[in-house]
Amino acid sequence: MDDLKITPSTGNVFEDLGFTDAETMEIKSELSRKISSIIQHRHLSQIQAAKLLGVDQPKISALMGGKLSGFSVERLFRFLTILGRDVRILIKPKSRKRLQGRVELQNIHA
Repeated sequence: MDDLKITPSTGNVFEDLGFTDAETMEIKSELSRKISSIIQHRHLSQIQAAKLLGVDQPKISALMGGKLSGFSVERLFRFLTILGRDVRILIKPKSRKRLQGRVELQNIHA
């Protein structure tokens, strides 16, 4: 056990796994989880959700299954607005502790 190396997480599992587009993947993942949660909370079937969002049912299945390569962040924002959520984008100076800015998603309300 002495040669066991523990590396602290960056807070982004996709970055920890070495994905180059980790920030985008994390944001899309969070947005899709929120969309899925709203669909479930409203007791919508995938067919009903697809009709509401203007896509076909397989797209909703992919979204809810975490297969997000066919979805842009902007498209996910649009889905959230259709589902009755406001999306706020805030641009502010970065922390002095970091070399560059970052994209962060903050969920204010359920």
